[in-house]
Amino acid sequence: MTPETLVLLMFVGIVIGIFSGFPIAFTLAGLGIIFGLVGWGPHVFALIGSKTFTLTTNYTLIAIPLFVFMGSMLSSSGIADEAYNVMNQWLRKVKGGLAYATVIICTLFAACTGIVGASVTTMGLLALPAMVNRGYNKSLSCGVVSSGGTLGILIPPSIMLIMYGPISGVSVVKLFSAAFVPGLILAALYMIYIFIAIRVKKNQVPTTEEEEMYSKKKYTLFGGLITFVPIMFLILAVLGAIFFGIAAPTEAAAVGALGSIIIAIAYKRFTWSALRKAAVETLETSAMIMYVAIGANLFTGVFFAVGGSGVVENFVTNLGFGPYGVLALFLLIIFFLGMIIDWVGIFLLILPIFLPIIYSYGLNPLWVGMLVCIVMQTSFLTPPYALSLFYLKGVAPKGVTINHIYKGVIPFVLIQVVFLFFCIIFPKIVLWLPEILR
Repeated sequence: MTPETLVLLMFVGIVIGIFSGFPIAFTLAGLGIIFGLVGWGPHVFALIGSKTFTLTTNYTLIAIPLFVFMGSMLSSSGIADEAYNVMNQWLRKVKGGLAYATVIICTLFAACTGIVGASVTTMGLLALPAMVNRGYNKSLSCGVVSSGGTLGILIPPSIMLIMYGPISGVSVVKLFSAAFVPGLILAALYMIYIFIAIRVKKNQVPTTEEEEMYSKKKYTLFGGLITFVPIMFLILAVLGAIFFGIAAPTEAAAVGALGSIIIAIAYKRFTWSALRKAAVETLETSAMIMYVAIGANLFTGVFFAVGGSGVVENFVTNLGFGPYGVLALFLLIIFFLGMIIDWVGIFLLILPIFLPIIYSYGLNPLWVGMLVCIVMQTSFLTPPYALSLFYLKGVAPKGVTINHIYKGVIPFVLIQVVFLFFCIIFPKIVLWLPEILR
């Protein structure tokens, strides 16, 4: 069987497996073994062991369970609740203040957790009922919470960036520094959209007088600022240590995990049941990521062994697109795959195949990495495989439908796409901070 035929059948197998609802991890692993036996022979069984051993002994990936644990502990510590209440009071006289407060807290929470599930679920329980009960438009409220929650996959310490580093050969520290500014700009763009939307279309949000009626607990300026001390402590302890070369991401993640326990104790929310819950969530999330990673690694290993990389490279080269045309095709493929596959599968399936081709054109690997990660952020908001929307629907109050959620995220996906074009046209948006910290 020719390499071209094997490559075609492998991708057809992926499509069939995905749309049949079979778990992506076992789909990729099963296809890898089947086509490895067909195109390569019994050597595929040795590949299973070597790929699994290499992946599970990757020191950088130890940061993933540590950051997941940190996010899980913080979600039960009350840090987001208290900070949200403070922002709510401070912005009570601002039209749409609760929406702005949600984006701000999502941004801060993103810099503490690194996982989307914790951010969207926490803010869905905290902010969405508050906005709906006060008369905020349901679609706008859903869009704000779900898009704000996805900032956790871009703003460091993102587990997506930790996964991307070893695959792409780009330093995780550089990825963290490159992602920081784009993440903050996206948060600012979300607030600009809210500012415009509530003025263009009336009755999207309640009046400031109605907002003040709901403001219960009062905070002094000092008391409010004190509330943010634990958040800033954790951000500085984790990101500051990484950015300034004091600690590697894995060591910083360990500091963050310990810091989350200290914060939970300080807020008097630490219990053994909360610790057990965080440990179980860490185990479930980390196991899911590693299962997909092992399956995808096996698949791509077989793909390369049967000559698949040469087939794809010849196909892309013969298109005659040039470097930016190939980059556009690459990002477009990732965007559409994000609608049907989780980001871990996309990373480990597509990146090893396309990144060498992209790099051969001399494009900056760090810049390309950020473009990929910005595109991947849309995958959390684009159906049918839109995890943020499912997280939000699971905790949404009565009266909020999936149609409200779908309608609400459309403007924010468009903002992400427009921002992607700006990052392509102006690479300094991505490269500015890494060049300063170099």
